[in-house]
Amino acid sequence: MNIIITGAAGFIGSNLAMSLLKKGHKVTGIDNLSYGSLENISSIVNNRNFVFIEADLKNASVLEQIKSDAIVHLASQKIPRYSSALLTLNENAILLKIVIAKCINDKLKLVFASTSDIYGRNPSIPYSEISEIVLGPTTVKRWAYAISKIYAEQLIIANNAEFDLEYTIMRFFGSYGPNQNLTWWGGPQSVFIEKAFSNEAIEIHGDGKQTRTFTYVDDTVLGIEKCIFEPNSRNEIFNIANEPDEEISITDLGVKIWKLINGSESEAKINYIPYSSFGNYEDVRRRVPDITKIKNLLNYSPVFSLTDGLKKTIEWQKSLKKK
Repeated sequence: MNIIITGAAGFIGSNLAMSLLKKGHKVTGIDNLSYGSLENISSIVNNRNFVFIEADLKNASVLEQIKSDAIVHLASQKIPRYSSALLTLNENAILLKIVIAKCINDKLKLVFASTSDIYGRNPSIPYSEISEIVLGPTTVKRWAYAISKIYAEQLIIANNAEFDLEYTIMRFFGSYGPNQNLTWWGGPQSVFIEKAFSNEAIEIHGDGKQTRTFTYVDDTVLGIEKCIFEPNSRNEIFNIANEPDEEISITDLGVKIWKLINGSESEAKINYIPYSSFGNYEDVRRRVPDITKIKNLLNYSPVFSLTDGLKKTIEWQKSLKKK
């Protein structure tokens, strides 16, 4: 197949591109490099089946002449902890509308990256694809990201009803691994790993009791590929995540990373940063997936435990210091 990946030089996009190329598919990657990196795609940039276009997708003409069978739309602004809620809301909507128009015009399948953040602070754990959405007040800007993705899902489903847009929506739970962004943009793992390497206190936002379920990137890519190719993925929504029993508090994540790097007898250095440092910010206390649907319909099963995934991620991040 010919597959377009938006955000191809980013964390998930680059790993997906490498995997698809290994399987013999042709990939056109688009990225404006605002968060992605050419280093992430350095191993495939000369692959004859890979075309990379450095461009801003807000320019609709970028997609016009590209022939494809499907678009995996990963490019996105994230939770505006350090950035603008307006940018998150506007850019995510603009990019998606351009991608949808391309898919309808060329009759392509849209494989869309949504987020587990849309479940918000629903207290009913674990979250299945039909769980209710419970968000905080609109005066708290952290919900801008979830709202942008809720709107996106509704827009995709509405275009399916009106124009027969074929789609699969993916809700990611905490992906991490090689090529992850080394700032908070990429999540806590890379930041915690760097602090542990330097023997500096790991900075944890809030009280650290909030929990997450993290997914090693190879398992995320496996789920994406199931959503691209499996017939049962047509016009469905899937959680892509690790097993729910891998739930861990952010403090315990920091301690685990510290001990994997500095030894099991080493006492982790932890520094708690109050949410007030980020303005009017609200976090989610627990986020745990139900992956029954993707297991049953797409025969998906995550391979990597959190410990195994972290070990591989630590080795990758250590290798960067040698470059």
